[in-house]
Order: sequence, then C-alpha cells, then structure tokens
Amino acid sequence: MNFRIADTFTDSLAKLTGGEQKSAKTTAFDLHLNPANPGMNLHRVDRAKHSNFWSVRVNRDVRAIVHKTSGSLLLCYVGHHGRLGQP
Repeated sequence: MNFRIADTFTDSLAKLTGGEQKSAKTTAFDLHLNPANPGMNLHRVDRAKHSNFWSVRVNRDVRAIVHKTSGSLLLCYVGHHGRLGQP
C-alpha cells in the first residue's frame, strides 16, 4: 500500500501543540503499519464530496483526515475535532 503525506497535513500539524503533534505522528505511524486496525477508529467523513475521505481519532479532541483507497492512504489534514477544515 502506498502511504503518502500531503503538504496540507504537515502544515496543519505545525499548528498543534507539541503533545498533539506527538500523538498525531504516533497515529500516522500506526496507520502506516496497519491501516485496518480496528483501534484506529476510522469513520467516513459525512458530506464529503468523495467517499474515500475518513476521519481518524488521534486523541480526545484531535482528528486526522485521510483519503483511503484499496491501494493507498494519504494523510490530508489534522486538527481539533470541532474545527476541522477551518483556518
């Protein structure tokens, strides 16, 4: 499986606190090792224009957005749950 990281992910990662960044990096590493792990708490993003966008729980408040197909996983964004996609 191709595992890629978008510039939008690294840009949004830089806006998190040090502890949140560490949690997001750990989640990214765990996704790379086993994206099918049920502990990853993957949920489809409601109202997304494309059905392959998923939300992944990083911690209680932070979520990552990924684009997942059978052959690839792209880390797109990471941020606070109530503010995903907002500046």
